[in-house]
Amino acid sequence: MFQGSMVALVTPMHADGSIDEAALAKLVELHIENGTDAIVAVGTTGESATLDEEEHCHVIRRVVEMVKGRIPVIAGTGANSTTEAITLTRCAKEAGANACLLVTPYYNKPTQEGLYLHHKAIAEAVAIPQILYNVPGRTAVDMLPATVARLSKIANIVGIKEATGNLERVRELRQLCPEGFELYSGDDATGMEFLLLGGQGVISVTTNVAPKSMHEMCVAALAGERAKAVAINDKLMALHTKLFVEANPIPVKWALYEMGLIPPGIRLPLTFLSSPHHDTVRQALRQAGVL
Repeated sequence: MFQGSMVALVTPMHADGSIDEAALAKLVELHIENGTDAIVAVGTTGESATLDEEEHCHVIRRVVEMVKGRIPVIAGTGANSTTEAITLTRCAKEAGANACLLVTPYYNKPTQEGLYLHHKAIAEAVAIPQILYNVPGRTAVDMLPATVARLSKIANIVGIKEATGNLERVRELRQLCPEGFELYSGDDATGMEFLLLGGQGVISVTTNVAPKSMHEMCVAALAGERAKAVAINDKLMALHTKLFVEANPIPVKWALYEMGLIPPGIRLPLTFLSSPHHDTVRQALRQAGVL
């Protein structure tokens, strides 16, 4: 259903934390012009945790309007409350999103059965394609392949964003899940290998600042052209790691500010990138050829 380089889009903000829709529109056009294959709006990188429900729905709606059907829009609608996730997913469907991305419930640490029932309830409540999102480093819960396999039998659960960085998961999920269930990397550093092992795409932080190169790397990897993919990815590797010197999206928002693409706004409890890291991220941008 979706493939290639899919940007986990930041939500641009003014210095006071209010949403900058003009900058958002410019970012959308930048990605379309540079070959980004899909936009993920209001995921972790889009500061979903600090946007209230009205803002969350508004940003999804505006991104859909700005994209105008030129590439798919996947809306981040996960929550640690099942009822809230259903509400956000309904909002995304009404806004015209092509699919939703639903992170495993964070903080409350559900069982595998709880994860299954949570995602099953959302899928049954809202008839829109849904992508699971497993990122135990942030949620404190790991959705195991056996649970993913159970959920993959539900018709409108169409794939998973797997962000463990464990490439063995690609093989496990491919064996356990039906043909057509799509696998997306949520870890930039291992994204190329994920694709070469049979994944369909990378939902990427790096794509925010290097959209053209990430698209070209994904095209090469999906075609099985390892040497070409490696040559491109090597230039991006510093970004893959240095954009996480502090919690995402702190470094990537600073990088986009340094590139002159967004204002310096970020919402508490997140803070502007610490000054000792500025040169580190700046060097990664230069290595990738985007600064």
